[in-house]
Amino acid sequence: MDIDVGPVDPSVLYEQDLHVSSAVWEGQERGLLRCQEHTSLLHQWKLTDEQIKLVDKAGFGFFRKIGPMSLNNSLISALVERWRRETNTFHLPLGEMTITLDEVALVLGLEIDGDPIVGSKVGDEVAMDMCGRLLGKLPSAANKEVNCSRVKLNWLKRTFSECPEDASFDVVKCHTRAYLLYLIGSTIFATTDGDKVSVKYLPLFEDFDQAGRYAWGAAALACLYRALGNASLKSQSNICGCLTLLQCWSYFHLNIGRPEKSEACFPLALLWKGKGSRSKTDLSEYRRELDDLDPSKITWCPYERFENLIPPQIKAKLILGRSKTTLVCFEKIELHFPDRCLRQFGKRQPIPQKVRRRDRKNKRVDDLDTSMSLACEEWTERGDHIMDSPGGSNVVDDGAYMEWYARISITKLYREAFLESQVMNMIACMREFEEAASGISMERLSPVEREVMESVKDTFSNNLTFGGWQEVAVNSGYGKRKRRNEQTPTSGNDISSLLLQKDT
Repeated sequence: MDIDVGPVDPSVLYEQDLHVSSAVWEGQERGLLRCQEHTSLLHQWKLTDEQIKLVDKAGFGFFRKIGPMSLNNSLISALVERWRRETNTFHLPLGEMTITLDEVALVLGLEIDGDPIVGSKVGDEVAMDMCGRLLGKLPSAANKEVNCSRVKLNWLKRTFSECPEDASFDVVKCHTRAYLLYLIGSTIFATTDGDKVSVKYLPLFEDFDQAGRYAWGAAALACLYRALGNASLKSQSNICGCLTLLQCWSYFHLNIGRPEKSEACFPLALLWKGKGSRSKTDLSEYRRELDDLDPSKITWCPYERFENLIPPQIKAKLILGRSKTTLVCFEKIELHFPDRCLRQFGKRQPIPQKVRRRDRKNKRVDDLDTSMSLACEEWTERGDHIMDSPGGSNVVDDGAYMEWYARISITKLYREAFLESQVMNMIACMREFEEAASGISMERLSPVEREVMESVKDTFSNNLTFGGWQEVAVNSGYGKRKRRNEQTPTSGNDISSLLLQKDT
């Protein structure tokens, strides 16, 4: 059976042929994604009081408290199947949702307002010079501690995880820079390399005061958006970026695989500290649960109850969660679309504006010059583009939004359940045909027409007998290879033989 799962209108999800959902519907399961976030050894770093002050000054005072977080690979893999890089949102049965800037601040405690994090790649020679100048020690190429301007996380931990008690302030700063490089390399800037981090980030920590003026949270979100987009392609098997943020976001918004909360404290990721144990639920079950998502399992605005825990300096910047802006992290440029998810801010969701197509091969956006200078300019104007629900005659009711959404999106990925519903819908239609055929008068029909009509009615009556049929999709593994001794009826006049299998 050739089923077109959509979207009906491909103007939004124009990369459907590349998306993992297209492979799922072809029965090509890629299995669980390999999650490349390495937080398990963070607790082995022993920071002195001086180091903690420098970490706080650099903007990671709250973030460092989160530490190791156990990841639920099955849940993360299921969420990635719903992510669309065309819109940087999850496409769920009740509409789009996404991870917004304010949530980065609340969940991770990172600064979302400040200078963009920009720079360029560095060569091996420059990288070694940076290590010598800012870390005071050089990794060994012979021991494979550095490669292509990337140093191994294990070398950083082994060399700098414990600062000597009698260390000079310069040595303390070197050890602290090494910790911060390890921290971002294993979390917010984690890559599919897994055990390495680029030295290009090291100059960002040369001046700790300047480091504290960067929008680390915006850069973290840019990297996570890019990682989700890449992982959503059917050709990929890994995912990187800050997966702690992704998993905690799901726990806050979706009652799927959600563990019990810990004691409330800030940053809010700590509510799930030690609670993200590896679930026994498999990917297909999470896929089904997301298909069946209903309003009772969604919390659109989950953070209101924790308002008294939020530090004033964090609370003052949360409005940027509604900023339609450009996120930057070195060469990565990603678009932030809160206007597509206004229900997460307690507002009515209108039909969003048309998405701008990205030409991925040329790394540009049609109708938008995405040079780094322009991206940074858009970031500086982030406060001028705060999204809100339209008023007056522009108000769109929920029904109109959902009607539009049903045309541009794909909301069902659990293949067997979808096929079952399609079979049952077709059975219902066939029964309507049977009733219509039974109501046709035979008096004015020719003998040949009467014979055909009688044959049609007999076919419907015989093949739709209650209890005599069972769905192929459910009971005979539709879409899978059959065993040699399995048979499927192929009677020429049996209209339902392609869909249903009669009990023997």
